[in-house]
Amino acid sequence: MVQSDREYFFSDKFRFLIGWSLCACVFLFLMGSCQKNEPAEFSNRLVAASSPYLREHADNPVDWYEWGSEALDKARLEDKPIIISIGYASCHWCHVMEEESFMDTAVARVMNENFVSIKIDREERPDIDQVYMTAAQLISGNAGWPLNAFALPNGKPFYAGTYFTKDQWLNLLQQILTAYREDNRSLIKQADAITKGILENEVIEPAATGTSNDHGEIYKRIFSSIESKLDDTSGGLKGAPKFPMPVVWEFLLQDYYYTNNTKALEATTITLNAMANGGIYDHLGGGFARYGTDANWKIPHFEKMLYDNGQLVSLYSHAYQVTADPVYSKVISETLDFIHEELTSPDGGFYSSLNADSEGEEGTFYVWTKAEIETVLDRQSATIFNEYYSVTEEGNWENQKNVLYRESTTDDIAKNNNVSVAEVVQSLAAAKAKLLERRNKRIQPSLDDKILTSWNALMLIGYLDAYCALDKQQYLEAAKSNAQFLKKHMLQENGKLWRSYSNNNASIDAFLDDYALLANAYIKLYQATFEIEWLSLARTIADYAILHFQDSQTGFFYYTPEASQLIVRKMELSDQVIPSSNSLMADVLFKLGQYYSEESYLAISNKMLNHISKDMLENGPYYANWASLLGKVSFQPYEVAIMGNESLEKSHALMKNYLPDVLLMGGTEENLPLLEDKFVADKTIIYVCRDKVCKLPVREVKEALQQLHTKK
Repeated sequence: MVQSDREYFFSDKFRFLIGWSLCACVFLFLMGSCQKNEPAEFSNRLVAASSPYLREHADNPVDWYEWGSEALDKARLEDKPIIISIGYASCHWCHVMEEESFMDTAVARVMNENFVSIKIDREERPDIDQVYMTAAQLISGNAGWPLNAFALPNGKPFYAGTYFTKDQWLNLLQQILTAYREDNRSLIKQADAITKGILENEVIEPAATGTSNDHGEIYKRIFSSIESKLDDTSGGLKGAPKFPMPVVWEFLLQDYYYTNNTKALEATTITLNAMANGGIYDHLGGGFARYGTDANWKIPHFEKMLYDNGQLVSLYSHAYQVTADPVYSKVISETLDFIHEELTSPDGGFYSSLNADSEGEEGTFYVWTKAEIETVLDRQSATIFNEYYSVTEEGNWENQKNVLYRESTTDDIAKNNNVSVAEVVQSLAAAKAKLLERRNKRIQPSLDDKILTSWNALMLIGYLDAYCALDKQQYLEAAKSNAQFLKKHMLQENGKLWRSYSNNNASIDAFLDDYALLANAYIKLYQATFEIEWLSLARTIADYAILHFQDSQTGFFYYTPEASQLIVRKMELSDQVIPSSNSLMADVLFKLGQYYSEESYLAISNKMLNHISKDMLENGPYYANWASLLGKVSFQPYEVAIMGNESLEKSHALMKNYLPDVLLMGGTEENLPLLEDKFVADKTIIYVCRDKVCKLPVREVKEALQQLHTKK
């Protein structure tokens, strides 16, 4: 964006129009009393929404619309500005703003008479969220949820902010109205400038002309671009809040595997240990909260998201394969127990999230006073438990409440209490069971039971990674059940996908992350089962995405399948808490290109990778999934074919190891190009190949592992 555009965003005139004023009382006087009047029994059009979050707003007196022609046409016909309010079910401040403002009849009156108000579930419609979140970042330099944007009837935003108190919101509504009626020309200029900024945000630099040798040199330099951003003491990236960012640590594990970079492994284990010990992990019920609000992972933002837990199960599974640390095994098992108990539907789908709030307050379900614990446990058990989980009389959080986190070891507790380590472990296990039973009698956080294709794919991959690491058959069965659910309800014959499933109904055309992640999950399920159907479905899904999402000029993929009612068609390039959909699609096409010997897939993937090489060095943590793909390309993957009646048994023995450079295939049928002429009756043979050139066939897994660990 040019400097003049940024200056215009903050022109004095617009600052006056949107700046906070102390004369809200004048507006309140003109509008009448703004004291909340309890609305009569009422439901607006959101009562029929597919999103549970939207349905939560069905009793608001605000005349909410869903995004679509009805709302946009009304805004144009009546020449009214649009309010686009975006949130999600487990968002604490979204609920606060709803209670304070959107349930208020006086606030609703202003909105209904003067605006067209649209409510968005960001998880169901991330395409809309991306556009208006970018606008908020351009306007203020930061953003979050709830996101409240104001737009012209054509959808172009001219202002956006996050949470507002009721008085701030009423004041802002009046100032926006004044500007819209009295200085519409300035708002149009403002909206055009912001829209231009959003469009410029999508510009992709020309591709570098890289070779595999260039890729290798870039890969070796990426760790140094990340190292300065690492927190050597508490793990994670420096600063607060602390987000898990699994993709960063996945890259560091891969870097350790390829280059024996012990610093990368150390940074990863420091982070994983800190998260497992911290308050971000639910020590009673299993599973991770969305992020830590402090720099030490101690105090979480208490919402539990499916996408975090799916990726973290994969990450801890890979770390367990590398280190054999029993703490990681425990985290995996407890987290999947949580997923099974709390976020799994009867027919195998995975629900989206648990709210941060219960009983009207954040974290109430999870925190304890010291006195509460002492009413459940006997004196010695309470003493051991409280010392181990940092529980104090004054509390380590708010209002004498305690978040459970560990700063001591069982050895420390045993020494301090003059008991054995075995007694400490036994006491803690019994105490956790009793406290969990008591906790489950509390009012539980609300569940967002919509089922999203992309997030389900992440959890499906998590189950498969856990199956490989821990050799538990129930994890494979859960993965297969979910894969069948997604095939039945979300996948159409031509490869087109649905985004969301709720109330026994699939809806909303899927986005690029849905395609890339489900294709990736089905590839991994093929590797675990050698059932060719899953690899074939992955190819069908990828082919649909190429046809309907790809930009022929850059080779990258748009987030949406086609131009829509949105003002811009965006692309996702940088990796965040979830890897970018373009990096995921590039990875899918690389794998499919290898499996099917399809050069066109490999060409697309390589072209995308060349575009991003500079960004990987400049902003390493936010291009970590791209960096992982760069590692596979640089070091060249092994194609491991296992053919014969014992192929699954031997492949699973191989998969217990951390092998990020292996593309596994096999079975008893020669149904892929790389499997041709490799089946021998009454024998199970392992072929370790690279770039379609195979080493001597072997019969035992340990021999194959020796070949894999022998430099080319």
